[in-house]
Amino acid sequence: MPQLQVSEDFESALADYWHRLLPGGATLEVADSRLRLALPGARQGRYSNAQIDDYGRPLTSHFHWRPPLRMEVRARASHPVHPPAITDGAGEADGGTQHYLRGTMGFGFWNTLLTLGGGVPRLPEAVWFFAASPPSNMALVPGIAGWGWKAQVVHAHRWGAVALSVPTAASVGWARLSGRELAAGRWVQRFTGACEAHLTVDASEWHEYTLEWRRERARFFVDGHEVLQTTNPPRGPLGFVAWIDNQYAIVTPRGALRFGTVASAAEWLELDWLRITSDANDTSDTSDGTGTW
Repeated sequence: MPQLQVSEDFESALADYWHRLLPGGATLEVADSRLRLALPGARQGRYSNAQIDDYGRPLTSHFHWRPPLRMEVRARASHPVHPPAITDGAGEADGGTQHYLRGTMGFGFWNTLLTLGGGVPRLPEAVWFFAASPPSNMALVPGIAGWGWKAQVVHAHRWGAVALSVPTAASVGWARLSGRELAAGRWVQRFTGACEAHLTVDASEWHEYTLEWRRERARFFVDGHEVLQTTNPPRGPLGFVAWIDNQYAIVTPRGALRFGTVASAAEWLELDWLRITSDANDTSDTSDGTGTW
């Protein structure tokens, strides 16, 4: 059943409408009016993920969320996110101390990709706060590191992306041969519809994250300060997700494409509260809201 308004203070057991995903020894715990999504310790080669979502089953026919809506989350993590300025390493110092998050984490809205629940394959769509550590390198926007703590929009599942697929592939092929990737990076950004900004706050401290998702624009705020505004976001429907896992992904304008898992010490994502307010009567944008494919 669609949850068009969500107000979670996590004062008791997790509500029944949340789907739980806990492979690889992951855990969920509600205590002290907080939800903790935890990886007690992940190992390379074994997928671990602590996740809640409201996708429904089958996935692609049960996404609930479309703009206009507002999402507010108060959250913190066990570790800071790997800074974009550090271009190598995996978050460990000599002696094995883990200084940064390993894997990915985040919260917001997306389409889960491909056919995880059956249906027609889909290109990625996301409006969310997203973190990734090396070796992840999802270089979707020229000049922005492919890892770090980000406000991010991806809007690839649209008719315009079809027309861009051939020149994008040709540009990536040339970059792979020549080593010149600036032009390819621009084509990749056009194809994916990506827009993102690095967050400068420490993810291991409590912060309030806000997303205003409208039909013609998306705005992201941290502690009331705007960190990203972009036009032409996805139109939905998408599903809400909050997670922490040990995956990495490499997608670069030179054609590198690789996925895998990393080892980590114990790490977690904690939510103090979550609000999602959908306003079907919002007329601040002029789009007809009919979505994409």
